[in-house]
This record gives sequence, C-alpha cells and structure tokens, in this order.
Amino acid sequence: MMKLFIRAHDLGVKGEENIVSRLNEFGLEGVQLVTYKCLEDVAYEQGSLTKARAEKFRQTFEAAGKKVPLIGAYFNPVHPDEKKIERGIAVFKDHLALAKDLGCDIVGSETGSYNGEPWIYHPLNRTEEAVNRVVKTFSELCECAEENGVKVGMEGAFGHVCFDVKTLHRAVKTIGCDNIRYIFDLYNYLDGSNVDKMYDILAEGLQTFGDRICVFHIKDCVVNTDGSLKQVGVGQGIFDYSRILAEIKKVCPDANLVFEGTTGDDIAPAVKHLKERM
Repeated sequence: MMKLFIRAHDLGVKGEENIVSRLNEFGLEGVQLVTYKCLEDVAYEQGSLTKARAEKFRQTFEAAGKKVPLIGAYFNPVHPDEKKIERGIAVFKDHLALAKDLGCDIVGSETGSYNGEPWIYHPLNRTEEAVNRVVKTFSELCECAEENGVKVGMEGAFGHVCFDVKTLHRAVKTIGCDNIRYIFDLYNYLDGSNVDKMYDILAEGLQTFGDRICVFHIKDCVVNTDGSLKQVGVGQGIFDYSRILAEIKKVCPDANLVFEGTTGDDIAPAVKHLKERM
C-alpha cells in the first residue's frame, strides 16, 4: 500500500513533538527528515547531530507510529567552493553514521551544479568531467554507507549534473554499488522545453529505476505565459495524479510518496487530493 509523507520542514514547526502533532492533524505517515532544518538544536555542521539526539528523535517517532523513509543531507558535490563540498560530505557522513539511530536507512542528495548557488543550469554540468566528479563523491559516500549498513539515495534534476533519467542511471551504474537507491522527482526533470513530455519521462523513470526507487517526490506546477514552470500546491496545477499514481503503482505498489514544497494552507487540500487518488 502506498504511504503519504511530507518534508518535516514544510510543516512550519520545529521539534519532533510538534512535527508529530502536525502529522496527526493532516493524517500523514511520517516525514522526509532534514535534521538541521527542523530540529532547533541541530546545525548544518559536522558533529552537530549526536547519537543521543538522534535516538531521542527516533523514540518519539516510534512511540507515535511515524516513519522516516528518507533522510535529506543535500549538498552540492560540484560546488566551485571546495570547502563547501568538504563540509557537505562531512555532514552527509554524519547522517549515514546516525541514520539507524534516527529510524531510517537511506540518506539522500541531488547531484548539484557548477553554478554553486542557486543550483541551476551551468554549461559544465553537461560534461563528462561533471559526471565523473559526481561518481567519485557518491562512490565515497556509498563506501561509508556500507560501513554503517545503510544506503545512499541519488536524485536527478534538469539543471543539475544528472539532468535526466539516463544520466542519473549511468552515474549509478558506474558507481556500481548495491546500496544506491533512486529518489524520483518528476517535476525536477521538467522545464519549458519538455513539460509536454511529462508522462514519457515518468514512464522512462519507472522503467529505468524500477523497484530501486526509495521515494517519489510529489509536486505540482503551472506553466507561465513565458513558458517557464512555477511550482504550486499539489492539486492546483497540471499534474494528473490519477494517471501518475496508477503508473507508479504498477512498478512500486508500496511507494513512499513525499510532498516536497507544499506548505501552509496548501497541505490539507493536497493530502485530500492525493488520498482520493490513492
């Protein structure tokens, strides 16, 4: 059976007790967890998340019957500032080491952009050098994950190094580790040039990634008059979730569906919209 989650920091509260309360309010199963965005005593610094703090979070969630399908420790592995890459790797490795203490066994990231901030298209993203750098970094992370008995999640996006399904799949195959999983965000692969091929990209991703998809990010958008895309609350845009969920169910009947970027007053109607179609 499909399960419905949300990014914890999209709930507008901090602390595991408040997060649980909001999850119960909306009838959601749990969260994609970014510790330093939703726990006030955890910072985006190596060593900030401790084993004791992780266990406290897990115990609260377990007692409430809530789950964490994915830990986000997103960083830019091709950032022009090497110190930011080193910091990102260190924080990611901390979360790999403490993933089980948090109640999860997958830590994920996107593949980044040479643009630095924001992570948008840069010509160097579409080079072999870029893919090789991503492969090198994620190979190191997979080794660390293996030592801790957990997995690494990789996510592609149109403006990033792994800009389409094929490139992400090629990177994963080159890394060659059994403990990699895919994070599939259909919206991430779209822009004004290919939005009309949305369902072809969905089919390609499902066929290519298969049951190695750990999480589906659930988003929606509208097309602006200039052809650009604007994210909106789920159910308010062009995504046909009756069709999308039916296709997902064929490949991943127990899919973890995570709202990402749906916030505030948009959450309740988005949950209703998805549940009616699940």
